[in-house]
Amino acid sequence: MIAIIDYDAGNLTSVARAVSNIGFECVVTNNVSDIAGAERIIFPGVGAAGSAMASLKRLGLDTVIKDALDAGKPILGICLGTQIIMGHSEENNGTPCLGIIKGHTRAFPSEMKSEEDGSALKIPHMGWNRVRIKADHPVLSGMGETDEFYFVHGYYPDPDDSAYLIGETDHGISFASVIGFKNIIATQFHPEKSGRPGLGLLKNFCEWEPAC
Repeated sequence: MIAIIDYDAGNLTSVARAVSNIGFECVVTNNVSDIAGAERIIFPGVGAAGSAMASLKRLGLDTVIKDALDAGKPILGICLGTQIIMGHSEENNGTPCLGIIKGHTRAFPSEMKSEEDGSALKIPHMGWNRVRIKADHPVLSGMGETDEFYFVHGYYPDPDDSAYLIGETDHGISFASVIGFKNIIATQFHPEKSGRPGLGLLKNFCEWEPAC
């Protein structure tokens, strides 16, 4: 069973539907025992880092996620779930986060220009964009250079060590769009909203057996 963590950060139904559509059983839950007993975990989310961290701590889910990591269970972070596995977020005037990956979640610069025509780039970064693979990973198997994924975010993860960088994307700057190590991988984009490439990534995750 795959546990999709519910910490009042939305975006759960579409994730559960995508996982079910590719043939895997899942449950949306905030029950610590259910999550602890799951074979693998998906940690999605939209919203703000401050309220998300408050909910995780209130529900005791910050501890269960770290315990699952230590137990070697496969974990997938999505969007906000990716941002708050970092040590700290600039959002909400600074938010201490889970610290699973050393580094910060940073806001996009307020004034960014398109390299193509010099026009102002919109923040949040919203829409389809490509991922440039920086390190081979089983969860990204089959991903092509022209595949596009759906993004909606004004912040991005910035790991301290390039060893955590798996994929990057350009939007005014180059930013980490896939990060991870050992049994955790996290995407800044939404695979559940990214059509065929996103479903392929989810299927790869549901079959991934990390060697850690």
